[in-house]
Amino acid sequence: MPTKSAKNPDLSVDFAGIKLKNPVLTASGTFGYGEEYAEFVDLNRLGGVIVKGVSLKAIKGNPPPRIWETPSGMLNAIGLENPGVDAFISQKLPYLRQFDTAVIVNVFGYSLEEYVGVVERLDDVSGVSGLEVNISCPNVKAGGIMFGSNVKASFDLLSAVRKATRLPVIAKLSPNVTDITEFARAARDAGCDGLSLINTLLGMAIDVRCRKPRLANCTGGLSGPAIRPVAVRMVWQTAKAVPLPIIGMGGIITGEDALEFILAGASAVAVGTANFIDPRATLNVIDGIETYMREQGVGDIKNLIGGVNV
Repeated sequence: MPTKSAKNPDLSVDFAGIKLKNPVLTASGTFGYGEEYAEFVDLNRLGGVIVKGVSLKAIKGNPPPRIWETPSGMLNAIGLENPGVDAFISQKLPYLRQFDTAVIVNVFGYSLEEYVGVVERLDDVSGVSGLEVNISCPNVKAGGIMFGSNVKASFDLLSAVRKATRLPVIAKLSPNVTDITEFARAARDAGCDGLSLINTLLGMAIDVRCRKPRLANCTGGLSGPAIRPVAVRMVWQTAKAVPLPIIGMGGIITGEDALEFILAGASAVAVGTANFIDPRATLNVIDGIETYMREQGVGDIKNLIGGVNV
């Protein structure tokens, strides 16, 4: 067995019971179901793949245009298009099973019952390491209130999900709230095993000549380097508020970007929008973290988690 040293640093982490060979994952919705990027990325090198969101039934998503580039970022209003959980299990998951890489399934719904339905179908499926629960969805049974913007709704939803599965449950928190730590505490109290943050910030772009929104949906989720300082701040605040492990995300392009999140308190990171710019972005981030550890004389990535000096 290799020893932990700066020359041969250990990048492995145990995230809520999920073994990751390194802390770099793919952010949901930016890497498809893995196969789409396999021409460019050896999936065995990744810490894990968080697949595109999966719902109970197939969803077509929003009409185009659904993406608009912004300064240092991107607006998207894809509408969580996906084939549904049964098609995911039969058509998408078999490909991922051939790799020695953790697979985390992002799940969502428009009612508590839909979330539970998806989770129950995935509970005993081989090849699934954990569940990332996207709570940034409107609860159609409660007048469209967003699960992720109401503390009680978040707690009730995550509690129901926790009871419906034996898999690790990771709550993906929305940044579009006044105090994200309140929602982190609700996730902890609901029995979640970990947290993902942040989801996209709500934004809008307008074509001033046509005087119409750039997106057919009018608003969309803002991602990319423009949101990184906000994301790092929220990870830092959350890490101080609750003891749950955190997957940090929001504008990560380089190894140093990822290390900001790790030093702020994240145990793992997810690369998202950068995948659209460079399909090998995840590998660059892994290499960048390893180079930093060698240069800084750090033998174990776990010694960097929460290591910011304030």
